[in-house]
Amino acid sequence: MINQLDALITRYPDLNPIATDIDRAYATLLECFQNGGKALLCGNGGSAADCEHIVGELMKGYLSPRPLPAAVRESILAACPDDGDYLASHLQGALPAVSLVSQVSLTSAIANDVAADMVFAQQVYGYGRPGDVLLAISTSGNSRNVLRAAQVARALGLRAIGFTGHTGGALRALCSVCVCVPPQATAEVQERHLAIYHALCGMLEAAIFGA
Repeated sequence: MINQLDALITRYPDLNPIATDIDRAYATLLECFQNGGKALLCGNGGSAADCEHIVGELMKGYLSPRPLPAAVRESILAACPDDGDYLASHLQGALPAVSLVSQVSLTSAIANDVAADMVFAQQVYGYGRPGDVLLAISTSGNSRNVLRAAQVARALGLRAIGFTGHTGGALRALCSVCVCVPPQATAEVQERHLAIYHALCGMLEAAIFGA
């Protein structure tokens, strides 16, 4: 775990001042998953693509295989004698994560029928449970739909992790942890977000699945 964070800082030395915040984000997510919680992710544009990317790394094997626990494998074999071996051999351990940017019919209905800035907040209200974590991604820290999601998360008792640019914007005050990367240019902020997400996903996988 430490090696992956060290490698991240070596590649991007300007992240060294926020290494503690990255580690706190990791600890928050680790506690969430270990206690049976899930991650909800939201963002706009390139940050929306990041949400999809992160879910892809969390919900299946990322850097290492994640074989099923023996008890789960046995249950599948017992429930599905004909196909159980195939299922048990192809399923992988998952860290439950939901991208809130993916629900096209729902988000378009909320935007049209209610308000565009509520597209993520409504989903946080519907999906969120105490112990879950919201990953709120906004390079400016001021995206209104992301802020609304963080406000609802706070009201419901969810912890929020913000990923932003250098100031943190209004999102910073709504988060338990806010990872504010130093660059100001959007492309450079997103580049570092990607590197941080990869490090976090690898650290979580190693800690939970013993890679």
